[in-house]
Order: sequence, then C-alpha cells, then structure tokens
Amino acid sequence: MIFTLEFVVSFARLVWTGAPLLLGLGLVIAALAIAAGRREGWSTGDSLYYGFITATTVGYGDMTPTTGRGRFYAIILAIVGLICTGIMVALAVEAAGTAFDKLYA
Repeated sequence: MIFTLEFVVSFARLVWTGAPLLLGLGLVIAALAIAAGRREGWSTGDSLYYGFITATTVGYGDMTPTTGRGRFYAIILAIVGLICTGIMVALAVEAAGTAFDKLYA
C-alpha cells in the first residue's frame, strides 16, 4: 500500500511536470481528429471519439475514414497517439523506480 501511494504521488508530479507536452499532444490529436471528421462528414463529438479511440490504438472499427486525406490524418493521429502513450509509459516507469528507491534503497 505504501508503494502504491508513493507511486501515485511520483506519477502525479511527473505528469504535472510534463503537462505542457501532454496537453500539446492532446491538442494535436483533437485537431487531427476534427480535421478527419470534417472530411468524412462526422459530428465534432464523433470526430473526437474517433480520435481518442485511434490515438489510444484501440481501434474498434466502428468509424473508419474513407477519403485519402482522412486516412492520412488517421495515420498521423495514430503516430502521435503512440508517442503520447510512450511518454505516459515512460513516466509510469520513472515513477515506479522513484517509489522503489524511496522505500527500499
């Protein structure tokens, strides 16, 4: 339990430090999703849903772009999503290492 609390505190600090980068990537994801949605004729809500599902690499398949430019936006959106996911994993690993060092070193 103590390790978990230490991890959560360390992770929150790291996310706070990286917030400008993460928010910037989130804005890029939203902009790409809305651009793809406009090309496909989707609503803003559907476009943001599509962007979130694509960026997190879940990809339910319920919404897929059919135009060439929409597919290009989807590729870029997925790459930016992978970068964002990689950063979050790196922050979690760093937080786990910090918590371990604090408690057991």
